[in-house]
Amino acid sequence: MHSKQADFRTAAVGGPSRLVRMKSLALIENWPVPHAAAAVVRADGTVVGAHGPTGQRFPLASVTKPLAAYAALVAYEEGAVELDEPAGPEGSTVRHLLAHTSGLAFDEHRVMGAPGERRLYSNAGFEVLGDHIAKATDIPFAEYLRQAVLEPLGMESTSLDGSPAKDGVSTVDDLVRFAAEVQAPQLLHPLTVAEAMTVQFPGTKGVLPGYGHQNPNDWGLGFEIRSSKSPHWTGRSSSPRTFGHFGQSGTFLWVDPEASAACVALTDRAFGPWAGEAWPAFTDAVLAEL
Repeated sequence: MHSKQADFRTAAVGGPSRLVRMKSLALIENWPVPHAAAAVVRADGTVVGAHGPTGQRFPLASVTKPLAAYAALVAYEEGAVELDEPAGPEGSTVRHLLAHTSGLAFDEHRVMGAPGERRLYSNAGFEVLGDHIAKATDIPFAEYLRQAVLEPLGMESTSLDGSPAKDGVSTVDDLVRFAAEVQAPQLLHPLTVAEAMTVQFPGTKGVLPGYGHQNPNDWGLGFEIRSSKSPHWTGRSSSPRTFGHFGQSGTFLWVDPEASAACVALTDRAFGPWAGEAWPAFTDAVLAEL
């Protein structure tokens, strides 16, 4: 079905490049979690540092959303859907669902506002999106994600076992492949990815889960954009162009275009005050070492 195949020029993920030591990544040893793994990857797929059990599968929680969004963008490029076609509540589109502006509630298929009015972070919106793409392609969304994104990128340890909003399971080794793809797209046209990292519905206010009200609460197509948000889960030295996602299972993936690198960290402890304290300092240490 999908002819594109990623051709990573790595010292292979899982190969010699994993042996490179970035001192900053060892900070995960101090996190109050049972297990943690992290890695930093450049746009060419070179893993410049890794630490911990990078082959262990962790629940992703909302880090599932960027993967689901990427599959939605493949469906867009294949002509199965249009970004501005109706989807979800009345007046909502695929773009609204991807940008958390459909008006749907957080975890209920209940309309809370008009499309484009507020940034209402919504798991329900991504579930509606998954159903919409499944209907348009006549392929269950989990299978479409596998064919469109996971298989071409060689993400053999990644699966979607339920909601496109939060039920992905993956490894650091797999997610660095995805992070390399996002930095140097091969499955999508670079202009499509650039659109996904561009603020949708600028000036929209909303609550960033775990970090409170943000004005504006900038978001792209499935990716959160750091901009000037404060507080935030990335570092003080992260550029405003930084984009990515974190998950309530204690996971995150960020890409900082100014640093020409991305970082993935997966744990098996739920997000909480420990992460709010540990993650920004960790990110600042990684960026300083880069």
